[in-house]
Amino acid sequence: MKKALLIASFSALLAGCVNSVPPTAVHQPMTVRPEPRNYVAQNNGAIYNVASARPLFEDRRARFVGDTLTINVAEKTAASKVSENKAERTHTMQVDVPTISGIPFKTFQGSGTTGTIVSASDSNKFGGKGQNNSTNDFTSTLTVTVIEVYPNGNLLVSGEKQIGLKEGEEFIRFSGVVNPRNITASNTVQSTQVADARIEYKANGFLDSAQVMGWLGRFFLSFLPF
Repeated sequence: MKKALLIASFSALLAGCVNSVPPTAVHQPMTVRPEPRNYVAQNNGAIYNVASARPLFEDRRARFVGDTLTINVAEKTAASKVSENKAERTHTMQVDVPTISGIPFKTFQGSGTTGTIVSASDSNKFGGKGQNNSTNDFTSTLTVTVIEVYPNGNLLVSGEKQIGLKEGEEFIRFSGVVNPRNITASNTVQSTQVADARIEYKANGFLDSAQVMGWLGRFFLSFLPF
């Protein structure tokens, strides 16, 4: 019985490691329920229905906690860096030691009148080159939720889109601070107009797990100098 329970626990642990949700750096929480509002009780009329009525001139843009906002992600960046370093140092030293009588190890002083010549030389060369090219092109659309309204009226939004595929699951996450003036009439905003934007695209399938170094390899790599 104990053996079967141990095997079941170990299997559940392995399954949890494989299907775990990737960690995130976006603002938390990624969703929130709207705060309850106080409404004035109204009665239904012959045509007017309180449940389905919508004010004619009401602004549909997000402005309260719990409201949704559509983000048009259109990020494109390109960076290139090339560096080259060279260093060279040469040092030569020569010392003449005169002949001194009356000291031991006389044979090391040489047989001539000029004494012993001690010389040393040192040479050091260094050369390094590096090149780095980075290109990023991310286009997507997702709807986020207002999780906080700042005192100046700016909206802190956060949300994710989860897509389940045969090989695993993909997560598109977004968070940032939106100025209500940048929200269009269709309740959308460009990601380039969002402050402190955090955009993530991650997955938790077995293909992604195979590309990650194991915990034991990371442990030895953390302190090995080579």
